[in-house]
Amino acid sequence: MNILLTNDDGIFAPGLQALHQRLADRHTVDVVAPDQERSAVGHGITLHHPLRASRVALNAHFKGYAVSGTPADCIKLGMFELLANRPDLVLSGINPGANVGINVNYSGTVAGAKEAALYGLPAIAVSVQGRDVVNFEDAAAFTESLAEMVLHRGLPRGTFLNVNIPNVPFAEIAGTVVSRQGNGVFADHFEKRRDPRNRAYFWPGSDPQVFADDPDVDGAALEDNFISITPIKCDMTDYDVLERLRRWPWES
Repeated sequence: MNILLTNDDGIFAPGLQALHQRLADRHTVDVVAPDQERSAVGHGITLHHPLRASRVALNAHFKGYAVSGTPADCIKLGMFELLANRPDLVLSGINPGANVGINVNYSGTVAGAKEAALYGLPAIAVSVQGRDVVNFEDAAAFTESLAEMVLHRGLPRGTFLNVNIPNVPFAEIAGTVVSRQGNGVFADHFEKRRDPRNRAYFWPGSDPQVFADDPDVDGAALEDNFISITPIKCDMTDYDVLERLRRWPWES
């Protein structure tokens, strides 16, 4: 199959390289990824300055385009300008650090898959819990098997998968759970400081997300060492409220 790889950690990130190494021998793989880390940019795109794409190579086998933009930019530019063939599937990752709960709204990794889904492409965002990932290779192997299953069984247009993998040896993984997105919020806080000119500035921070002890929730499943797979829709319409609003007395 033709696979497009992207991420939000930059084209030289080890998670993306592990995916490429796993897939390149059996599939046609294109890489279009940011030229530097673009974590937590969400679904932002570049409008006010030009995008640049440079061919880069790490070795004889790993080549791709480094783009001076966001993960969503990479999908758009790849689809319309850089790729010779339309991909069969898009993989975004592998991201160090889980993208569960409300993190899904901020994640550039998730946005890369979402942008692909907007164009009707099957897509998967893949993250591994924790920053010091012990084994990208097993995560890449699982991603390949899931990608083949997605192509065989299909996904509805505009729906993609958000996958989070525990940061443990695969022999210790408890299983796989098809989960829903958690909705607990961060306990946000800001540390106020003063610069040498006595002007205030702020360092944002937050406590970890807290998830109810519910195996159907993405973050709770991940904390119990399950691989969490969550289907995400691009259509954000609340259809229950839509019908209620239609019954409001708009004529008056």
